[in-house]
Amino acid sequence: MQPRNMSMSGVVDLAAVKAAGEAKAKAEQARAEAARHGGPAAVPPSALVIDVDEAGFERDVLQRSAEVPVVLDFWAEWCEPCKQLGPLLERLAVEYSGRFLLAKIDVDANQMLMQQFGIQGIPAVFAVVAGQALPLFQGAVPEAQIRETLDQLILVGEERFGLTGLAVDPAAEGAEPAARQAAGPYDALLEAAMSALDAGDLAGAVQAYKNVLADDPGHPEAKLGLAQAELLSRVQGMDPQTVRKNAADDPADVTAQIAAADLDLAGGHVQDAFGRLVETVRRTFGEDRDAARVRLLELFEVIGPEDPRVMAARQALARVLF
Repeated sequence: MQPRNMSMSGVVDLAAVKAAGEAKAKAEQARAEAARHGGPAAVPPSALVIDVDEAGFERDVLQRSAEVPVVLDFWAEWCEPCKQLGPLLERLAVEYSGRFLLAKIDVDANQMLMQQFGIQGIPAVFAVVAGQALPLFQGAVPEAQIRETLDQLILVGEERFGLTGLAVDPAAEGAEPAARQAAGPYDALLEAAMSALDAGDLAGAVQAYKNVLADDPGHPEAKLGLAQAELLSRVQGMDPQTVRKNAADDPADVTAQIAAADLDLAGGHVQDAFGRLVETVRRTFGEDRDAARVRLLELFEVIGPEDPRVMAARQALARVLF
């Protein structure tokens, strides 16, 4: 199957919707089958960059886009800018560690795909997310701009479609696995963090949790504890009456809204905090919008990703962003 009905505006027509739905269903079946055999296998870093042709487009792009954003790099051997952009994208694919998959398409060997995506010049970079095609940029652009674009793409995949990306195992390619601290020292550090919290030493608690995360970035208890300790540090010394008055007097003051949201959450008013920041994101732009969005994501960590209030707020955030 070919993506001939995909629209480059970020939506697809009815034929493409049907195709994307079928691709997503197949990917979900594959994940369910993997789960029955002990869960999806981690991939080596080299598997984050793949060559794609017309015959494998459905399998390698459409189906995979139901689990991870797929970035398409249209290139050719004779294209000098491609020789600059291609290695950069490959490096970022490994650095982002499974948050997106890079699919390289040689336009000389895949003229039909080039025509169907309406490529006018190369290098050209698109993405496919949950079966939907999105134009990203054309030409060799600065790395900072590429990173910003990738961050936004990953956010769309996460917030709007629930894409969690791929698990990556560097050891699968023979690399030395990262040293992992034994459970005992983690227990000691976590106990030290709790003791610091009990003593009101928020800075000490924050540092203890960071020490755990330095060795194990995904440690759930440390991530939750750090988010909570940082929240308590931010609200410590706040005058609740002043904070709430400032937020009420000036709804356009993003700093005031963020402070009030922190205070809401610390006081147990979870939905109020989330709703305040979603609304702030909705009516702001640029750096102000980004500040409110980032703080909202930080507050999600305080509550935990499986909480229904977090899931509802994620959906609300996706609606106002896109």
